[in-house]
Amino acid sequence: MVGETVIVTDADERAALAVVRSLGASGRRIVTCAASARSLAGRSRFSARAVAVPDPLREPAPFAARVAAVAGEEGARFVLPTGEAALLALLEHAGSFPPGAIPWPPLETVRAICDKQCVLAAAPDFGIGVPRQMVLQAPGDARFPLDLTYPVVAKPVRSVGESAGRRQKLGVYHAGSPEALQQVLAALPVAAFPLLVQERVVGPGLGIFLLLWGGQLRAAFAHRRLREKPPSGGVSVYRESIAADPVLVERSRRLLEHFGWQGVAMVEYKVDQRTGTPMLMEINGRFWGSLQLAVDAGVDFPRLLLECAEGRAPAAPAPYRVGTRLRWWWGDVDQLLLRLRHSATDLGMPAGAPGRLQALREFMTLFRPGDRNEVLRLDDPAPFFHESLQWFTGA
Repeated sequence: MVGETVIVTDADERAALAVVRSLGASGRRIVTCAASARSLAGRSRFSARAVAVPDPLREPAPFAARVAAVAGEEGARFVLPTGEAALLALLEHAGSFPPGAIPWPPLETVRAICDKQCVLAAAPDFGIGVPRQMVLQAPGDARFPLDLTYPVVAKPVRSVGESAGRRQKLGVYHAGSPEALQQVLAALPVAAFPLLVQERVVGPGLGIFLLLWGGQLRAAFAHRRLREKPPSGGVSVYRESIAADPVLVERSRRLLEHFGWQGVAMVEYKVDQRTGTPMLMEINGRFWGSLQLAVDAGVDFPRLLLECAEGRAPAAPAPYRVGTRLRWWWGDVDQLLLRLRHSATDLGMPAGAPGRLQALREFMTLFRPGDRNEVLRLDDPAPFFHESLQWFTGA
């Protein structure tokens, strides 16, 4: 309800900033948590208090204990984790919080959704395409030549891996040949396994974003990626709201329901440019990096999630504005610098990708009708100045 306190973790993330701005504008009192009290979302005018907490990746138990203590001090009604490591840590210690304070499914459900192997194995049962792939359970499992067409992408089954009781964030790796893949495999830590080796899908990125609650679809949104960092595929830095394909929405919904999901989720696809078929990449069972685009287009997922948790769920998904575009400025600068400083081959760009001149021309189109800046907002400018200082200093 209006005036109630909400704890938002991972305040250095852009998703957290979107959550803070959304809920702060709706009248909630927001307390932000990050490794430092001087964080991106903590700089927002909507952050009533910014608190330093342990790193949820390296110290999950102390992190959860500190967040629980802050929630108790503040009498917080809800605690919203925005990063995967924080989500896992808080759900592992859910007993430290009042029932319903963390509006997510149980830990085992979240772990299943975070498991790419598990999700991709279930997807074809719901008419969802998946890339051709092999699963390597351990570093020595690869037997060359692999029955795959290069280039390939190597993805740990989990974005947050664990080995010998320690957690670490894991990335995605590209290989254009068997030799390059062997080098990638040799350099990976044990925590990266099990590992998916997939044939690369070339085509635009597409996101289906859903809010399920009480067995009903409460909100739906879709966007396409226009530019990413790194340019070969990664975090979207410029994206556009598009009409959600009702067939893909329904299939995505059924896949989530298969796992017993309730709450927000991003179902990420790439549309194969050869066939036009959306191919499932992964599911993120948490708030996503481009959350601000959905809010700007008219689907306020943070507000809607809390309304659902309070028993005030909307009856049906609301319409939203198609053609709204959002640019993460410093991320877009980074992707341009990568394009200018490195060859398409070095960056692992697919054949036919635009060259340096075209990349520069697209970047220099600084504004089109419908464009918005993700971090810079005239009514809340401090986060952009904070991010700019970090970019220039390399902090």
